[in-house]
Amino acid sequence: MITAVPSYRPRNPGHDYYGQGVYLVTIVIGGRTPLLGRLGNDPMHPEVHLSPLGEKVLQEWEAIPAKQISHGNKVAVHACVCMPDHFHGVIEALEPMQWSLGDIIQAFKATCTSYWQAQQGEPSSTNRSIPVDCTSPSVPDWLREKALDHYNEGSLIRALSQKQRKEYYALVGRQHQPLFDDNYDDTVCLDDRHRQAMIAYVHDNPRRAILRRLLPDVMQRCLHVKIGNRSYGAFGNLFLLRWANKVQVQCHRRHPVSREPYETTDDYARQHDEWVAQVMRGATVIVTPGISRGELLMKNECLEKGYPLIHLQKEPIGPYWKPESSRFEACVRGALLILAPWDLDTMAPVAGVPSDSDYSRFHNLNVLAAELCSFTSEAAILK
Repeated sequence: MITAVPSYRPRNPGHDYYGQGVYLVTIVIGGRTPLLGRLGNDPMHPEVHLSPLGEKVLQEWEAIPAKQISHGNKVAVHACVCMPDHFHGVIEALEPMQWSLGDIIQAFKATCTSYWQAQQGEPSSTNRSIPVDCTSPSVPDWLREKALDHYNEGSLIRALSQKQRKEYYALVGRQHQPLFDDNYDDTVCLDDRHRQAMIAYVHDNPRRAILRRLLPDVMQRCLHVKIGNRSYGAFGNLFLLRWANKVQVQCHRRHPVSREPYETTDDYARQHDEWVAQVMRGATVIVTPGISRGELLMKNECLEKGYPLIHLQKEPIGPYWKPESSRFEACVRGALLILAPWDLDTMAPVAGVPSDSDYSRFHNLNVLAAELCSFTSEAAILK
């Protein structure tokens, strides 16, 4: 069962969007309409055949540095890709700016919208009247009142609240709505390695999209799948939930007796050999959040060697969430299911530590891993 959730995760609270930084930005076409081009079919030679609108969007992105100089903002763009129904780009603020990142993205979106509307023969919003009969009884009172102030459509839209804007767009045709969704998604770059990963992700996006289309059974995205009495976001091969033998990998950080790092001990080596032996016997899937060093080593070994794996994570899985490269490739092989429990932060506190802390989250993820391994009936495994 899939239910609607917000399109984007919250922006990074407390981050200075006027300061220096590198960001991966994602912007989605309104209604996910594939206006920017057509995706090819060959993952060995992935490409997007751009529409004239898609070509214009790319040109506008590449023109951002030159346009922002006049506003006192020094920025650079490093990579971008137009997918049929969304856009990814990596942008860097080279020094503190007069505009925020949000202002820059809004200006880019507005220019693209103006071009799209001009393609349809529509004048600029600042040069056209409100395309609604404001005397109609079906028109909201607030719109009737604003129309009396002789707004053009552009100034009207800028004067509306988010709620009013949503109501207004419901009254007008698609050609009067913005090209892109109101919001956008940004990921803040952590370091140079993260920056290179962002750029690689952008370049690899067409191939990933083709593979998701060609391999729907092992690349499923379910926003709400019921397993037992809990709801999870899921990405990958849901059939792994039905495997007969599920083995939890759970390790302490330190050996309970010697206090050595657990993954360096003979006890860990014996456990590891048994986990691998069970996988090799067949019909066995490893289940772990991969938190402690020992769990992480086994999780990474599964990803590297193609062992079947159910990986629990604390980050939510939304409509546009995608795994990083190693987990994506494991999904392509059908060897991975990623689960993200929706109500993780409402589970019980651990040792008096609030449930929404990482300490309790990680403990509770292992509780959920044990629960998944305990299910034997198909009715309990997947509702």
